[in-house]
Amino acid sequence: MACGFGGGIGGLGGTCGAVTGAIIVLGLKYGKTRPEDEAAKQKTYRLVRELIRRFEEGHQTLLCRDLIGIDLSTPEGLKAAQEKKVFATTCSSFVRDAVEILEQLLTE
Repeated sequence: MACGFGGGIGGLGGTCGAVTGAIIVLGLKYGKTRPEDEAAKQKTYRLVRELIRRFEEGHQTLLCRDLIGIDLSTPEGLKAAQEKKVFATTCSSFVRDAVEILEQLLTE
């Protein structure tokens, strides 16, 4: 379901896929189930903002291209990322951090 969010959404270097995946989880858990449920929407928005705040506190950005220092939207950038094994090394720390923040938010 979240595959398309990888590489900063479709490999374009935008918002980190680990963060967008965590946002999906928050929406599934706390999001609106009825159109009129404004309280659920506001709670979800509050938790999403807190997730982003905490992630940016540790990494200064949400943008994949800035986090990894490579523009994945170009063939050269993608090749460089693959050669440097960025997805297995660098990105794994972003996944770990996003999951840790998400777990904190789910238990607070």
